[in-house]
Amino acid sequence: MGASILRLFFHDCFVNGCDGSILLDDTATFTGEKNAFPNQNSARGFEVIDTIKSRVEAACNATVSCADILALAARDGVNLLGGPTWTVQLGRRDATTASQSAANSNLPGPGSSLSTLISLFAAQGLSAQEMTALSGAHTIGQAQCKNFRAHIYNDTDINPSFAALRKRNCSASGGDTNLAPLDVQTPNRFENAYYQSLVAQKGLLHSDQELFNGGSQDALVRRYSTNTALFSSDFAQAMVKMGSISPLTGTSGEIRLNCRKGCDGSILLDDTATFTGGEQNAGPNKNSVRGFGVTDTIKTSVEAACKATVSCADILALAARDGVNLLGGPTWTVQLSRRDATTANQSAANNNLPGPGSSLSTLISLFAAQGLSAQEMTALSGGHTIGQAQCKNFRAHIYNDTDINPSFAALRKRNCPASGGDTNLAPLDVQTPNRFENAYYQNLVAQKGLLHSDQELFNGGSQDVLVRRYSTNAALFSSYFAQAMVKMGSISPLTGTSGEIRLNCGKVNG
Repeated sequence: MGASILRLFFHDCFVNGCDGSILLDDTATFTGEKNAFPNQNSARGFEVIDTIKSRVEAACNATVSCADILALAARDGVNLLGGPTWTVQLGRRDATTASQSAANSNLPGPGSSLSTLISLFAAQGLSAQEMTALSGAHTIGQAQCKNFRAHIYNDTDINPSFAALRKRNCSASGGDTNLAPLDVQTPNRFENAYYQSLVAQKGLLHSDQELFNGGSQDALVRRYSTNTALFSSDFAQAMVKMGSISPLTGTSGEIRLNCRKGCDGSILLDDTATFTGGEQNAGPNKNSVRGFGVTDTIKTSVEAACKATVSCADILALAARDGVNLLGGPTWTVQLSRRDATTANQSAANNNLPGPGSSLSTLISLFAAQGLSAQEMTALSGGHTIGQAQCKNFRAHIYNDTDINPSFAALRKRNCPASGGDTNLAPLDVQTPNRFENAYYQNLVAQKGLLHSDQELFNGGSQDVLVRRYSTNAALFSSYFAQAMVKMGSISPLTGTSGEIRLNCGKVNG
């Protein structure tokens, strides 16, 4: 895995700088770098970065960027495998976009010539000597057959016995994803054996052997092959320099809460004749999410006073806070300057939003994917102390589940038959449905949660203790809810020049 993380960092830095852009997932409306040819079915280690990010966020929210985490993980992976260490310059911020075309253009391929390698590294401000030192990263890791087939079958600058060895697991056709170690001697140890292999014409990739093939880097390869300390020193210096390629700093970019993926007002966009697949008609939202007219009214008033200045995303964040406070709940400082998305993603809405039948593990997982802890998930679920749900969303719970108070189930069945009446409404909080306080948690303790997903918070699982605390301490709940709302409001906002300030929240400008 150390080799994979190191490769991720290299592939990140070579595409618009060390900004974490390689970590962004593709979506229905966004094409990132993961499926560029040099990365597709090859780049890996993303889940390691996700795990580190989740732990960092739990300890120090919205402070350490994914780009910095990747840089640190690359260094530590090398060091743990016996390689050098170095001081990682910190303070990078995360990109809000990515470039598949730049990934395809900027990254060297396994068939690259020496002149191409020198040129591609020079384009990033790295010398030929630094290119040769950084290529030593191939002392760890593996490559797929499709990437070295041409070298072992067609090239002449290869040791015949080594070629024969590699052909055993890489046929002339087929077996494209079969793996072989880049360093035939010590594939899991970071040292200078890679250069010894090049001198012996045992480089796995054509681009590897190009470093020692009668060209300008032969002498340096020989020196590295006999001097581990020299290689380690030059590699560390080159890593520091590569890590300084065009970082985003200051107010550029953002600190992503989830390295793969944001609060951008995209849910407000209406479908039109030319724009479909928006979020309003996603399963969790269809015939359920409302209040768009309120946001529109606020936007109209704001535009009349201060044109093209306040985003719909900020209006939505402010309206959510003020709505809670007017119903007796807490208030909090809303971080402003979000910008509005110019598109939306129905498939992401279907995948990312918890449903009324979600299990506790699913709830924890979906919130964690947004950089939110289980404790924050339980606090935010207290939003169900106000509002209503449709019969179709709680029918299974009141008719089939056993973790429900029988008299409460009977009460709800009066207005929610076993079939029909799908849109009939019932309050999420049976005690005080129009008051924002902690009665929701009291209901859960009494097994009177309306949704299956509600009652999952108090059903013999990890959140039982916290639910009991909230049920008896309204101030504690209010404090945690406010803090979690601030954090949720910071999920991947569009800032700077990203997105736009919509003039009409229901459609993009122009």
